[in-house]
Amino acid sequence: MTSRSSKLSNGGTLVEDPIFDQPAPDHQPDTAPSADRRASGRASAKQPGTRQLDAILSGGEAIVADMPPVKEVIQKEVIQADEVTDEDRSEGGRASTTQQGTQQYVTFIAGDEVFAADMTPVKEIIRVPQVVRVPMAPASLEGLANLRGKVLPIISLRRLFGFPELAHDDSTRALVIDVGQPLGFVVDRVSSVVGVDASHIEDVGKLSGTMNTELLSGLIKDVGGHAMIMVLDFAKLIEREFAQIAAITKNTSVASAAEASVQSEEEDTSDELQLVSFNVEGQEYAIAIEDVQEIVQVPEAVIHVPHSDSHVLGVMTLRNRLLPLVRLRRIFGLPDSDLDEKSRIVVLTLNGVSVGVVVDAVSEVLRVSKSGVDPLPAMLAREGNLAEITSICRLDNGKRMVSIMTARNLFDQSAIKEALSTVSESEQETGREAKVVDEDLDDDEQVVIFRLDKEEFGAPIASVQEIVRVPEQLIRVPKAPSFVEGVINLRGSVLPVIDLRSRLGLKQVERTDRQRIMVFLISDVRTGFIVDQVAEVLKIPKAAIEPAPQLSKEQGKLLSRMANLEKQKRMVQLIDPPYLMGDKDMAALAAMAA
Repeated sequence: MTSRSSKLSNGGTLVEDPIFDQPAPDHQPDTAPSADRRASGRASAKQPGTRQLDAILSGGEAIVADMPPVKEVIQKEVIQADEVTDEDRSEGGRASTTQQGTQQYVTFIAGDEVFAADMTPVKEIIRVPQVVRVPMAPASLEGLANLRGKVLPIISLRRLFGFPELAHDDSTRALVIDVGQPLGFVVDRVSSVVGVDASHIEDVGKLSGTMNTELLSGLIKDVGGHAMIMVLDFAKLIEREFAQIAAITKNTSVASAAEASVQSEEEDTSDELQLVSFNVEGQEYAIAIEDVQEIVQVPEAVIHVPHSDSHVLGVMTLRNRLLPLVRLRRIFGLPDSDLDEKSRIVVLTLNGVSVGVVVDAVSEVLRVSKSGVDPLPAMLAREGNLAEITSICRLDNGKRMVSIMTARNLFDQSAIKEALSTVSESEQETGREAKVVDEDLDDDEQVVIFRLDKEEFGAPIASVQEIVRVPEQLIRVPKAPSFVEGVINLRGSVLPVIDLRSRLGLKQVERTDRQRIMVFLISDVRTGFIVDQVAEVLKIPKAAIEPAPQLSKEQGKLLSRMANLEKQKRMVQLIDPPYLMGDKDMAALAAMAA
């Protein structure tokens, strides 16, 4: 049938895509159920020894036996799109009745059972979207999806009811139901929308003595070719399975509370430098983190500027502004190499003017004592090619040397000045425009983006003490807490190291050279967490950050916020580092670090 968008009497959208298949064949009671139940649209007949309804309703008596096939028809009572007025849309909470005494229900298949849902809270029916998996969430949660700019939890009814897993196919749909907040419930197949007369609805209270009716709001009799259809009470379902969602209230202070907790964890670092280190032709360099606006991946398309200096790679668009790019290799007179997935753009800002410096790879975020930093020897400092390097940092007892650069010295380079000249004066943030940009920056939050498996997470950059490589071997400590992978010697201090995958209940993987240790200060104890990869430093508009759906008590604290970057088709889960460890675990870590 042709695709159409049918408006509901509650103001929602019934169909986003074609959801009804071809009519099922007539019911043959003596024929064994089809192996592909979902293709035929038929609920499997109950056989002796097979799963009964009490598997769904926690002990209730089976009431659905040989069910006829679901009729693939929309009843005449369904409201057509051209009948929906603005007044209809404004009355989204009214009962979905088509005429006096008749109410709309959507019927669907989950497992081997036929269910129905009152159409009043149903906002729309969609194909199952791609999801971002959420650690520490209930097993029935498939993940979070982006539905037209809004975060939508996607919940599997099969998992809720303990049915076997089944891969999604062309018939699988998600019912978007408003239970205080929109939730998507994955069902095997949507059958029909029917108008039901009140006389066909059985009160479950009459059956409570013989079966568990906890999750039912009624039973529909003799409708759509079925002797009995169970009407699910989704509010009770959520109350039982997702206590955090049931109790959720809109809290506009979530973001400010998270920021306050980060600020409370900051320590006095007046005798230390925090640096972002990066590689160019195998040599390690670093720049003060306060000079770094963000670190981004190299875009697929860079606009090359004709007649520009050879050091200038081109320009790119970053948040609706042109950003000139220079290649550090060319500034240093080194041979070009192909840009790859490790290449990064370090965005530096000075006096409201920004430039992107392309480096081979970003390595770590370092926190080093000023006593380990020496000025560049005067003889070398006089060399023009080394003017941007101001000092040398000695690490690992002098075995590792890092050249420290400053944004001010870099901006004095003729190559940087040439790059800035490639962008018209109207695009430069100077004078009054610089003030506007500074105000805009206050509306951004700077986060370190890291990955665990395929999912992206972020941590406020102010909370990240440093980021270091994972050594070839961690030192195992006898009688250490079970969650501790080992310890490393970080400039004379013992640093407990924890695998963040284990902390979040994810599957552990083999060590790789992409993995890093992110160091946080939690309750005055420096603690390292192993992540799969540190990707970039990103400035995220605060308008794109919203409270994450609270799916469990632990997840609601640790992953309380989410950055929904709709244009980039990215969803970043933001962690609140103080909640990475519980009080008892922190006491054990403090004893190790002492």
